[in-house]
Amino acid sequence: MLDGLQAALRGELPLPPVAQLIGFRLAEVSEGRATILLEAGPQHANPMGTLHGGILCDIADAAMGIAYASTLDYEESFTSLELKINFLKPIWNARLRAEGRVVKRGRTVGLTECDILDEKGSLVARASSTCMTLRGEAAAAR
Repeated sequence: MLDGLQAALRGELPLPPVAQLIGFRLAEVSEGRATILLEAGPQHANPMGTLHGGILCDIADAAMGIAYASTLDYEESFTSLELKINFLKPIWNARLRAEGRVVKRGRTVGLTECDILDEKGSLVARASSTCMTLRGEAAAAR
């Protein structure tokens, strides 16, 4: 799976459609780690004018999911069982960096974390997710 993710990083394979919709890109991927970048702007605003929390969830989920996927064998897939995020400061316009990492990868269940930082290195949000590895028929066509 890591080879395919690195091919996407090089632009040889497309990222999922949600990347284009939201405007994020994959910046780094290695085993158990992934970094997503987003230029947050007014197109991502909530009714109060600040960055919508769902956008932060999306880039955290992408970074954690890619980090987890990088540890899978070719015939495996995964699904997220839950996601938790803490929003730590408001954002209007910023270059955001979502740094996802695998904390623990068991045979079936794993834990991932993500820090989202602004261009000054200030922590904007922290997320965690529980992932379940799928095999056999459960992993087919995913």
